Amino acid sequence: MRYYLVAGEASGDLHGSNLIKGLKMADPNSEFRCWGGDLMQAEGAHLVKHYKDSAIIGFVEVLMSMKTLLANLENCKKDILEYKPDALILIDYPGFNFRIAEFAKKNGIRVFYYIAPKVWAWKEKRVHKLQKFVDRLFIIFPFEIEYFKKWNIDAIYNGNPLLDSVDNFKYAHESRDEFDKRCNLLPDKPIIALLAGSRKGEIGYLLPRMAQIIEHYPGYQFVLAGAPATETSIYKGILDKYNIKVVEADEMPSGEEKEIKLLKGETYSILKHAKAAIISSGTASLEAALIGTPQVVCYGGNEISYRIAKHFVKLKYISLANLIMNAGLFKELIQHDCTPAKIMEELDKLLNDIPYREKMMSDYADVRRILGGKGASEKVAKAMIAELELMIKNGQ
Repeated sequence: MRYYLVAGEASGDLHGSNLIKGLKMADPNSEFRCWGGDLMQAEGAHLVKHYKDSAIIGFVEVLMSMKTLLANLENCKKDILEYKPDALILIDYPGFNFRIAEFAKKNGIRVFYYIAPKVWAWKEKRVHKLQKFVDRLFIIFPFEIEYFKKWNIDAIYNGNPLLDSVDNFKYAHESRDEFDKRCNLLPDKPIIALLAGSRKGEIGYLLPRMAQIIEHYPGYQFVLAGAPATETSIYKGILDKYNIKVVEADEMPSGEEKEIKLLKGETYSILKHAKAAIISSGTASLEAALIGTPQVVCYGGNEISYRIAKHFVKLKYISLANLIMNAGLFKELIQHDCTPAKIMEELDKLLNDIPYREKMMSDYADVRRILGGKGASEKVAKAMIAELELMIKNGQ
């Protein structure tokens, strides 16, 4: 079978790569072409366009980049038609992928949507596009099952693939000492993890706020989990303004107060060995919960985009683990609350309040239990192949 996958950000690249791995196990003769990232490419997909060239967050930012986005859409449509896939697999990224789904459906291409757009959070009318343009919907959160049933969409749930990602990553069993030696870290200082996101807009908003707290924690070393597709110069450009030195992977920190160790492709290892983490909202916060890292989540961006989003989004929480449990497992500092002072207030509790940390760990165990067992990506792959074979048999 020939598959065409479209993902528009780092989390989609991760899920897409795991899905490709599962599809290859179930269908060894499968072929893949994609819009995605390094991880999907590493699994054997022919990468047409990298997500780093199109990952945009915020209403204003999207409007400013509209010409590029429209050009990307047309290029993607043309490439899909030329490739003639047996199935098109869209991964989250709704602003782009809904348009691709409509185009594919009109051109007789089977459309699978993996990781449902968060229509339950905002713009609920988009659910009608799922009904109209998507042949099969594959979801990764158990609470979505009943939601989509209300809309007569028989969504397919086979667990959450992040469980496999965090449990089976290359260095899952590595000791702190081994991590220190491999990545040139100071062995005598506990780690505070910084995850500022993967898109330039969120990095530009969050990293300066993170930078301003560094000097207040001289007994710790700060390790920034760099996005693989983000140039080191972007991080350095921001941190230089705060007189903070960026220590790269092959360098050993000096132990000075104003420095940050930058590691790319090491997010899970950093979270595994960190005493606490300051994290951008999104997939990373759920990954931290599954790994077991005490965290505070931060979110912010363009003020106009924020006000528009606040008007439409009617959720109590923005972080996936909090949404899954419908409870505040950890603090969310959003926009005007995302200040260095409030970040430090919460970080102090994460580092020093033992009952507070233990309660968070207990809540994390509940998240794991609710998400189900392992093997989600392989199960989803098998389900996709079964659905595709059935559609072909029935002439769909």
